[in-house]
Amino acid sequence: MPQNTREIKRRIRSVQNTSQITKAMEMVAAAKLRRVQDAVSQSKPYLAKLQEMLANVSASARHVKHPLLASRPVKRTGYLVITADRGLAGPYNAQVVRAAMQEFGKKDKSAFTIFAVGKRGRDFFKHRDYPISAEVIDLNDSPTYSSIRYLAEEIVQSYEREEFDELYFIYNEFINAVSQRAVVKKVLPLDSLTDEQTSPRRQYEFEPDEDAVMAALLPRYAETLVYQAVLDAKASEHAARMTAMGNATENAKDIIADYTLSLNRARQAAITTQIAEIVGGANALS
Repeated sequence: MPQNTREIKRRIRSVQNTSQITKAMEMVAAAKLRRVQDAVSQSKPYLAKLQEMLANVSASARHVKHPLLASRPVKRTGYLVITADRGLAGPYNAQVVRAAMQEFGKKDKSAFTIFAVGKRGRDFFKHRDYPISAEVIDLNDSPTYSSIRYLAEEIVQSYEREEFDELYFIYNEFINAVSQRAVVKKVLPLDSLTDEQTSPRRQYEFEPDEDAVMAALLPRYAETLVYQAVLDAKASEHAARMTAMGNATENAKDIIADYTLSLNRARQAAITTQIAEIVGGANALS
């Protein structure tokens, strides 16, 4: 701890300036989180209704064959890995990368491919020569469907072309403002829609035919799952950054308190020294 009062004052001002920045970043992250939460709450009813409709339609048209529904021997796996473009979000990016590396394990690099969202994950895997089929970076803080449509379509089309045989999402799932959890979730194939236990609640008439209807609906559903995961990950990112900046602000307050105590002690020591010098001088004169 510095003893010079001028140095202590300089450090106090420096920490105060930093705390003002972290406080502002905390407030900005909180505002962004509210916007993304609104988008998530608006998209969930659409996804739930689409899933319900597809389950009923699939039950009514069990003989329909579509690549997104078909399970096949797994020769290659696809992973959608969602991270942030920036840091200062606590363990947010590290959690996702750690989960991805655990999932990859000792697999040969030819046995999987990565679809990367966010610079942090993209750069990590690119520097280690992992196979990246497609990437999306510099996403808006409140992503729209159009901003990830290219990636979603590329994933669905690659699966239909049998470039990989199953797809997993790896991202931070939003639980609440102070808790996010890295998850590994299997998404493709969509065989859960054709569960034998599912029975049609309604009878459907298909126009022009069942195959055409399912061919239009299933890719849209898979793309919506990608968008929902990106929204969820963005909410987790803003929440993690808000928490990290809040902790940084509190730590700055503690540091300022320690420096202020040191400053008072240094002042007291200087006053004591001056008094001692005055008393010593007076005694010498007498």
